Amino acid sequence: MNKKNRAFLKWAGGKFALTEQINHRLPKGKRLIEPFVGAGSVFLNSDFDHYLLNDINPDLIEMYKIIKRKPKQFIVDAKHYFQDKYNDEDVYYKLRKEFNDCTDLYQRSLLFLYMNRHGYNGLCRYNKSGGFNVPFGRYKKPYFPEKELLHFAEKAKNATFTCKPYQKLFQYLRDDDVIYCDPPYVPLSKSAAFTCYSSAGFSLDEQANLAKLAKESKCAVLLSNHDTSFTQELYRDAVCDKVQVSRTISSKSATRQPVGELFALFAAPQKP
Repeated sequence: MNKKNRAFLKWAGGKFALTEQINHRLPKGKRLIEPFVGAGSVFLNSDFDHYLLNDINPDLIEMYKIIKRKPKQFIVDAKHYFQDKYNDEDVYYKLRKEFNDCTDLYQRSLLFLYMNRHGYNGLCRYNKSGGFNVPFGRYKKPYFPEKELLHFAEKAKNATFTCKPYQKLFQYLRDDDVIYCDPPYVPLSKSAAFTCYSSAGFSLDEQANLAKLAKESKCAVLLSNHDTSFTQELYRDAVCDKVQVSRTISSKSATRQPVGELFALFAAPQKP
């Protein structure tokens, strides 16, 4: 691929800058499975026949399904919320409350994109009660990602979207599948822990369980994570290498230092 395609969502921990690195390490296969799809940068910048894209966040997955089904209508309706009058702190909190009270999947999807682009730093965060709680972002003129939405919808024709626990994706694998796992990362410090993409976090036990599933999988599994002594031990049976990347979750640009990104490849078992 010559031209890189950006996701239409802003996303903490998104993989746009690393898509070449990831593609270089992904084995060949017919279907790419992503148990933690997030904003979908790997999906948008890879070349598989089919995709199975999963995330535990139902708001994200329902929005993806809607965009796949009726992209033009979604774009028209979503653009409405990118008028100047909606780029206002009081309006943002009013619409955030509407989102949290809303049960209509289509309206929630429109507001999800609005909050993603108008909220602080591209965060997707929920409180323990399941309420979206990202504060207003104070951007001069939030960008409406129309061309990115259209590209996503076109590529999504070859994708199936699911909202299941990541464990389920390992249960019905084909020999020619390839799995890419980009879970919530092991924290570098207690203050750096950021695991609330959904209302439930991702514990160290979950990290260990994911590594076990990857090791025992019938197809190849590539994982990304922070390079720590914990992850090095988790992935000791994989082929591992690392690169230095910049992190952008920190609120202070001066503290956004490069950190080690670990790639761990569990190869598919040899066929008899």
